[in-house]
Amino acid sequence: MAANLADIEAQALQLSSRERGELAHRLLLSLDGERQDSPEAVAQAWDDEIARRVADMEAGRTEWIPVEEVMADVRKSIAAAKNAARGN
Repeated sequence: MAANLADIEAQALQLSSRERGELAHRLLLSLDGERQDSPEAVAQAWDDEIARRVADMEAGRTEWIPVEEVMADVRKSIAAAKNAARGN
């Protein structure tokens, strides 16, 4: 007997938040299909990207924004999203 979506959802909601997070992660990964790269290849790609970004910073090709300004913008965006969700 196959479980329907409502039954699976009800069971999933009984899990702890950590277990629900792990389940969500596994389900999202299942949508992507088979991995194309090994973990080592992914790690190397990240190392290469980090090196590129550091080189860009050191060469002055990036714009530095103070953390206070970034956080103020984030707070404004969150407040605007909350107001929009409330219909304000």
